[in-house]
Formats: sequence, C-alpha cells, structure tokens
Amino acid sequence: MNGKKLLAGTAVLAVAGVCVSSAVRDDSLAPPPVADQGPVRLVAFDSCDNAVTELRRAMAPYVTAYGLGGGPTMFAEGMAADSGGVVQKSVPDARAATPPEQQQEHSTTNVHEQGVDEPDVVKTDGKRVVSIADGKLRLVDVASRTVTGTVDLGERRASQLLVSGDRALVVTEGPVPMLKPTLPPDRPSYAPESGTELVLVDLKALKEISSLKTDGFYVDARQIGGTARVVVRSQPRLPWVYPDQTTNEAGSLRRNKEILQNEPVTSWLPRYELNENGAKSSGTLVDCANVSHPVVHSGASMLTVLTFELSGQLGTGRPVSIVADGDTVYGTDRSLYIADDHRLLPQLPSRTPVQRPISTAIHQFDIGQAGPPKHVASGEVNGTLLNQYSLSEHDGVLRVATTTGTETRCCWRMPADVQPPQPPSESFVTTLRRDGGQLAKVGQVGGLGKGERIYSVRFIGKMGYVVTFRQTDPLYTLDLADPAKPRVTGELKITGFSAYLHPAGDGKLIGVGQEATEQGRTTGTQVSLFDVANPASPQRLAQYHLPNSSSEAQFDPHAFLFWPQDGTLVIPVSSYKANHDFSSLVLRVDGNRLRDSGNIVEPASANNYGGPRRTIVIGDQLWSISAAGVQVNARNGLAQQAWLPFTR
Repeated sequence: MNGKKLLAGTAVLAVAGVCVSSAVRDDSLAPPPVADQGPVRLVAFDSCDNAVTELRRAMAPYVTAYGLGGGPTMFAEGMAADSGGVVQKSVPDARAATPPEQQQEHSTTNVHEQGVDEPDVVKTDGKRVVSIADGKLRLVDVASRTVTGTVDLGERRASQLLVSGDRALVVTEGPVPMLKPTLPPDRPSYAPESGTELVLVDLKALKEISSLKTDGFYVDARQIGGTARVVVRSQPRLPWVYPDQTTNEAGSLRRNKEILQNEPVTSWLPRYELNENGAKSSGTLVDCANVSHPVVHSGASMLTVLTFELSGQLGTGRPVSIVADGDTVYGTDRSLYIADDHRLLPQLPSRTPVQRPISTAIHQFDIGQAGPPKHVASGEVNGTLLNQYSLSEHDGVLRVATTTGTETRCCWRMPADVQPPQPPSESFVTTLRRDGGQLAKVGQVGGLGKGERIYSVRFIGKMGYVVTFRQTDPLYTLDLADPAKPRVTGELKITGFSAYLHPAGDGKLIGVGQEATEQGRTTGTQVSLFDVANPASPQRLAQYHLPNSSSEAQFDPHAFLFWPQDGTLVIPVSSYKANHDFSSLVLRVDGNRLRDSGNIVEPASANNYGGPRRTIVIGDQLWSISAAGVQVNARNGLAQQAWLPFTR
C-alpha cells in the first residue's frame, strides 16, 4: 500500500430494477494503462452512464480474438493456477442430535471462529441430524435412530447447508463452465453457464419454500444466529465471437472490441430468478449506481454479498456489490472479510511474458448490525493466502499470513520450457488495523520458509503458528502480542507437513497432513501432537503415520473432529490400495501420546459411496455420516450399534 490513503466507498442496498445506460459506442475510448493491481480504494459509480463507460474501459485491455484473455483454451472456473498451497473451502456446523427428553452432550462442527457458523454437508439442532447427499436432504431422528424425512432437490447439485430452527438453506451449484455449441463445432463458446441456486426448506413440512437463482459462482457463506450471508461472484455476459473458417483472428478481435463498446451495463450486472411459494420474478440483482469499485480493476467480475433472515422469505437477499474478484471469506461476529489475490484476473493478450508481484486485496464489511453488511475498509498485502485460516482478527488487529513471489502472466502460446524462472518464495505475517476507510499496515515479520510455501496457519490469541514445506516441515511459532513488532520465536524442522492445525489445550497443537521423505515425497496421512507451551522451543510429542493414505481433513477442516473431554480425535481416511478403502481413523490424545483406537468402517454394501465424511459425538456414541447412510458406534471400543442406510 506504501502509505497510499484508502478511501472507503459506501456499498449501499441494491434493488431489483436497473438503470439502463443510454451510452453509445465511442471508438475514441482509449483503454487505461494496464495495471494488474493498485490502490485498493472503493468508490461508487455516480450514474449508469458512468458505470458502463468505466466498465468498458477497465475490460478493454483484456479483450482478444477469443473473448476475455488467453486463447482457444481456457480453464473452467475454480481451476486457477496453483496458488502455492492446498485449496481449502470452508464448511459448517454439525451438532449432534439428542433425544428431546434427555439432552446429551454433543460435538459441534469445527469452525474457525466461535459463534460464527459455516455451511457443511451435515447440520444438527440437538434433536435431528440434517444431511445432504446425492441431491437429497435427509432428516435423522437421534432418539429413534431412524430416517424420518427426505426432500428431493431434483437435478440440482446440493453442496452445502445451513440450518436455523426449522429452516434449512441449501446451496446448490451448477456445473463448471461448459463448452456451449452455439458456434461451429471446432470453435465452441467458452461462456460460463453455471450459477448458484439457494433453496429454503421447511424441515417440519419437509418441503421447499422458496429458491433464488443467481448467475454467479458461490464463494462461501457465514451464519450468525438466524442471519446468513452468502457471497457470490458473477462475470459479465458478453456475446463474444471466435475465429472460424470465415473470420480470422484480426477480424474476430475487431468484432469483439465492437461488442465491448456496444454492450449495455446490464451485461455486467448479476441477474436473479426468484420463486417464492410458486410466485416467480426475475431481473437484475443490483442497480448500477449502487455498485462500488476499486480505482483499478478489470471490470470482469463482481462480488455480491446476500443477506437472509432464515425465519422469513428469501427475497433477493438485499445485495451489496463491488467490482472485484474474491475467493477467500473470513468472518467474525462483527466483520466479514473478502480477499482477492487477483489470480482470477483475465489473461493479458500478450505474446511475451509479463512478471508482476503478487498481492492480495482485502475488503472488510461491518456485520455488527442487523441488515446488509456495510463496506468499511480495504487494504492490500503482498503475497497470496492459503485459505481463511490465513486471516485472524484479534483485539481489532487483522493478522494475515501470505506467501510472496511473482507470477508470470503470459501469452497462451508460449511453450512451457521457455517460461521465465520464478524467483524464490517467502512467507510473511502482516498485521493490519482499520484507520478510517483503510486497513493500514501496522507491522510485519518475514523470512518464513524461503523457497517454500505455506501449508497451514493457525492464530490462537496473541500467538501464531505457520507451517511451510518443500522437503521438510518447519513449524514456526510467532509472538504477535505487539502488532507493530511481530516476531518469530521458535522453529521446529521435521519431515512431512501439517495441512491443518488445531488447538488441543495445555499448550498443545494437533497437526493433520502428510508424512514425507527427506526429499519431500509424501508417504501417507500423518497426525502430529506438538508442544508449543514454550514458543522458543516447539517440540513434537507424538506422531501417527498411516502409509499410502490421505484425509479430507487435510483440505477441509470440517472433516476433523476433536472431543477434548476424553481426547477423541477422528478424521476420514482413504487408502491408496487397489480397492481404495475408506474409513474413519479414531485416535485418542492421552497426555503426550496419540493412541490408536481403531477404524470405523461402513458395511460392505456402502463401499461405493466414498466412506464416512463427518463424525460427531452424541453422548457416549460416535455418529458417522456418509452419502450411503449413518452409522452409530460406541465411543469406547467402537462397537457398531446401528446402521441407517439412505435409500436412493
């Protein structure tokens, strides 16, 4: 940021109508100087004419004969370049169901911040377990151990779930961008056809109440009480042409430039279709004058935060939008942060490599009051995030862990063997504090894992823990008590790495990841117990290694269960054997040791469904949920007590 003042634009409530620009094509419009990043300063468009003019200008440098960026081969959404770490999507809260006449102790899903729920494939409210799998929402009654209801979601691909009382909000997503055969077969369109549909379900009546479709990609969601906030990212819908037997690249490029200058502002704004109790409506989700944007942007994506009170109707979600990309969401009880590392920026139409420093923009929204969030500040840090655990707010200070370096954005025809070498990577922890509309840098510590990248991060109170990896695994301990002077206090080098770190109390950490050889070749799932009570000298107390296996908990922390009352630790594992066995590995943290308690294996009839994905504690039982059904085992000894298959 280099001391540049960041001015906060006010993102206000959007309405379903839209102000349509009367602007006509202006061939004299010159594109602005190409800049991949700049001051993160949000300002609002003052009119629809101003909006479409600015959006055209911002997109102009990226227009090619094949539409936006690149050439005839483009990646589907979500297939971005390697960001230097395990991609991790958040998922939510699953509280074990309990008999109404006798409340049993039960576990909750592993969420980042206490009191801030996150969507997942399993949720409970203490009386029932709610799950989604193979296009169906199912309810399981814990007291009777029976499946009591099913809601068929049809062809929609349900991916995540939030629950409040007798309401469930189901996130369904369309497929990744598909080749659309509207042009000659040898020149298909690469227009994204996917979208997000939010479905509100009445769990008592077992029926769908309403649904809201948007043409954006689902990013993530958070829930506090009965209020859910959903972040979606949309892209402009422009009818690009492509070279074919009758049009060469020069002609296609010329036509695409004309298309850009003729498209109305509605082509950039996300659309919606709402179905509430059979009444249908559709339109533009936001008004162009109610959209904020950074001073420098590509005009290629828009982030929208939707707010829903799950006890009522969906409506259009009272949207708040900014012109930006984003793929990481982190939330506290008062703030929602959306981070954009610019990796979704369109590829520049160049035949020579362009190197640029990598940076991440961070936008802070105030969610402390009822209603839609309000954008309050933005900032920027060097490098890229691993996932939401790279962000943590403590005492008004945002701590951010990033890996820096540069990336090469290059011509799509350049052979891989002539790509310029990448400079060594390095990781940092930067502290930011809100100053007016700016997330201003307070302090920074670097030098973490030079030549490596971050594999896991955990901030606990005034301490931070960062794991980097290339051949060995340095676990760094950081003292963040003075945000202006964060410092590394200790380092532990061992083979392998931890992809997820979890606090275990009494100055201990649990790490889940992979063991590896001294040359860095991974060899199977590894669970480590660390002693970090003395930050100057972190130690590994115990290790469990399951060769030739992996665990979903490495990239999705919601697959991780730790029950501190007796030290029960459960993660799903998949072996690399010929039959690809699936099971839940049960360990017990016993003082300074990790004890193997055995595995939970589903009946042979369920082997084709991928095995258990979530395990929850209910009283003295472990409930394991998969796409095939629910299995109940004794917590001590793991004896099977029930198997509840899901009917197809």
